[in-house]
Amino acid sequence: MSIFLAFLFISTTLNISFCGGSSYRGCIESERQALLRFKKDLIDHSNRLASWTSGHGDCCTWSGIFCDNQTGHVLELNLSTPEFNFNSFDEAESYYRSRLGGKVNPSLLDLKHLRSLDLSNNNLSGIQIPKFLCYMHNLRYLDLSENSFQGIIPHQLGNLSNLQHLALDGCIGIIPHQLGNLSNLQHLALRGSLDVDNLGWLSSLSLLKHLDLSYVDLSKSSDWLHVINTLPSLVVLNLRRCGIHHFPQLPIVNFSFLETLDLSDNNFEGPIPYGLQKLTSLRYLDLSENYFNSSIPNWIYRLSRLQGLPLDNNWLKGTLGILGNLTSIEELDLSFNGFEGGIPKSMGRLCNLRSITISYVNLSQPISDVFDIFSRCVSDVLEILDLSESQVFGQFTDRLGQFKKLKSLNLFKNSISGSIPSSLGELSSLQVLDVIYNKLNGTVSEMHFSNLTRLLKFNANENSLIFQVNPHWVPPFKLTNLGLRSCHLGPQFPLWLRSQKHLQYLDISDSRIKDAIPTFLFKIPFKYVNLSHNQLYGQIPNLTESTQLEVLDLNSNNLSGSMPLISFQLHLLDLSNNVLSGPIFHFLCHKLNESKSLEILILNNNYLSEVIPDCWMNLKVLRVLNLANNRFTGKLPASIGNLSSLQLLKLRKNNFSGTIPMSLKNCTDMVSLDLGENEFVGNLKAWVGERFSKMKILNLRSNKFSGHLPKELCDLRSLQILDLADNNFFGTIPRCINNFSAMMTKSSNEESDMSYETFESTYVSTYLEGELLVNKGHMVEYNTILKFVRGIDLSKNNFFGQIPMEVTNLSELQSLNLSHNGFTGRIPEKIGAMRSLESIDFSRNQLSGEIPQSISSLTFLSNLNLSNNNLTGRIPSSTQLSGFDASCFTGNQLCGPPLPNNCTVTSPTINNQNRGEKDGNEDEVNWFFVSMALGFIVGFWSFIGSLLVSRRWRYLYCQFLNNLQDKLGSVVRKCY
Repeated sequence: MSIFLAFLFISTTLNISFCGGSSYRGCIESERQALLRFKKDLIDHSNRLASWTSGHGDCCTWSGIFCDNQTGHVLELNLSTPEFNFNSFDEAESYYRSRLGGKVNPSLLDLKHLRSLDLSNNNLSGIQIPKFLCYMHNLRYLDLSENSFQGIIPHQLGNLSNLQHLALDGCIGIIPHQLGNLSNLQHLALRGSLDVDNLGWLSSLSLLKHLDLSYVDLSKSSDWLHVINTLPSLVVLNLRRCGIHHFPQLPIVNFSFLETLDLSDNNFEGPIPYGLQKLTSLRYLDLSENYFNSSIPNWIYRLSRLQGLPLDNNWLKGTLGILGNLTSIEELDLSFNGFEGGIPKSMGRLCNLRSITISYVNLSQPISDVFDIFSRCVSDVLEILDLSESQVFGQFTDRLGQFKKLKSLNLFKNSISGSIPSSLGELSSLQVLDVIYNKLNGTVSEMHFSNLTRLLKFNANENSLIFQVNPHWVPPFKLTNLGLRSCHLGPQFPLWLRSQKHLQYLDISDSRIKDAIPTFLFKIPFKYVNLSHNQLYGQIPNLTESTQLEVLDLNSNNLSGSMPLISFQLHLLDLSNNVLSGPIFHFLCHKLNESKSLEILILNNNYLSEVIPDCWMNLKVLRVLNLANNRFTGKLPASIGNLSSLQLLKLRKNNFSGTIPMSLKNCTDMVSLDLGENEFVGNLKAWVGERFSKMKILNLRSNKFSGHLPKELCDLRSLQILDLADNNFFGTIPRCINNFSAMMTKSSNEESDMSYETFESTYVSTYLEGELLVNKGHMVEYNTILKFVRGIDLSKNNFFGQIPMEVTNLSELQSLNLSHNGFTGRIPEKIGAMRSLESIDFSRNQLSGEIPQSISSLTFLSNLNLSNNNLTGRIPSSTQLSGFDASCFTGNQLCGPPLPNNCTVTSPTINNQNRGEKDGNEDEVNWFFVSMALGFIVGFWSFIGSLLVSRRWRYLYCQFLNNLQDKLGSVVRKCY
């Protein structure tokens, strides 16, 4: 018997040993082949599946594969792309390239033991959710989220009875009712662009603990809350952006275990729902991004376990006093609301408060009061304090040093003044300090940073701080972001930056530095550098090794020498307003066969010269090119047409010649084209109107262009500014000019003129907002308000014919200059309909007739010049016109204010003469008077009738009387 037991023990031990790993057999061949077929239909740009090869036999060691160690069957397939917060174009491009594309091959059906399938966060878009997945009955975990699958979600998914996790985030379709068959389900996530009109099937999932319906349209489901109330085990409920606008009343609340409720980004209005007070187990309640417009309800203190309460982006009002009773609260966001009264003292009792954000709220409170309130027990735990743009003011106090655990202090855009206390150096946990756009001044020394060993981001742009540190100072921190724009760092370049090896963002523009660029600077792996508006001198170093650098702004310095060589990864380069000279051949044509990432190139206001080289082929992503005010010569090369992404081209004030190259019509995204003040010749081609449908600014001023204006020019419906002045154009203005629909509408402050996908979008729009225009006879530079400007300038050409009446449809036009041409006919009678006109110049033409009375209604008119035409008659009487100088009307045949010659008529003087003696008989006398009366009547009405009918006759008669005035000594009267 003992022998048998010993044998049994040995056999069991050996069996356990075999099962413990020594019996590992590798993957099943049929499953390996199934995986290879599956890979064949995928698009893998980043080669993530490099290990999936026929020569690599054991599929259990392949990336994303997990097998059963004993049987070798594939149990898990995880090909999810990990989420990543990218900070640059290159990182974004790399991330999206790493996502898998293609389609899902049915060979997965051969993985009969598969329990978990995760294909989330890829690019499997444009296809339906494969129906064959519904037959993988062993699946317990299925995640297809963030793929934008389209079509109807297969109803058969409801047959996966073992499923415990289902995620369809980002899918588009209809939720099948059969999901209610998954009675053992504990986690359900259906986030995405899904529609549902009935949630009744949810009531079958009685074991459900986690329900995420975010981004599912529940606007048609009136019973959503009643159905969810049948889920007694629910712990987490996420209903973000579901289109819900009403919170129904419930007589009994069943989900008493609910700890997390997210109702953010819906359409709730009115007061915060009363029924929420019954959810006493809540630890996290998110009501942000709705339209709640009440005060914070008094019952909120009943949620005694509440730890997180985001209320931001609502219309909430009243005071914050009730929040002092939420003693368990840890995270509080009250931003973008209408609260009043500031932070109350009662909030000093929130001894668990780790994060408070009250940005964009009118606190109107001294910053010293805020520190006093939180200096009690709150200062021992507070990690995040964000009061950005909350109208706090006054000076810092030394209480700042009490917040030992503070990690982030954001006081952006307030009115805090005075100096920064040295107690700042005691915040040893501080990682982020943002005091941009305040009124800080005073001196900053090493003491202010003595213990800030964890500081990563320090932004103090637009203050007047003076940095006085030892030239050999080595800071205790290792920054990633530093912004000190408008602070006083100079005159020497701050050498302590040498130690900041991890610095990615640097802005020390306008900081009074008068020095050469140090050699160490571009050895730091920057992504963004702004040294503009200083007095830097010397040459720009070679930048080819700065492979991390994406944005470099050196504008408005004294940098000289030739153009530097740059890294192919650079996206923005601004070297404008310096003294750079010489050709740009070596800069542009360096490594001609390699593509550059440059999107914005700003070189205006330098001394660059010679011919533009024909090397634009490797700059295909360039969007903004500004070469204005240099000394370039010659013709534009044909390769400039390779810039198919170009949106802005400024070549103003150079010595370019020749015609506009035909290849430029390939730049169909063009928004602003400025070729002014050069020597260009030729006609304005029809393709300008046909190809540049997005054009907003067309400036060809002061060149030698000639010919007629093509009618296709009217296709530029987005055009806001048209400047063709000082050329040799001739002919008539096309009557289709009223197709310029952008000159008939206003731009609003909220309107976004451009939309871009890359992180440089802010910079692109900034450079599109700059243009030199002639307005009211003066050259004016427009920047941020450019999108509100509407103007046409066709002056100093050879146009003739009438001014088309269609121009009066351009109701938002602000400036119209047609001077120094050969226009004839009358000023359009309805010119008063152009209600936004601020400047009119029709001088030195051959216009005739009277000035239209409607011009008096142009209430914004501040500049008017109608001189040197053939205009006649009285100047319309209005306060608006009488305020102009007489020179605005000279050289015509006009009268009335502000001209000195009044418009007049004459009447002969009545002299008392003897009537003479009666002669002849009474009948003859009577017939004489009757005849005289009839003659008078006929003659009078013939003359007066003509004056009433014809305005021109009235004018000639007034002129005739004026000429007789001195000769006849007649009585003078005003002519109306």
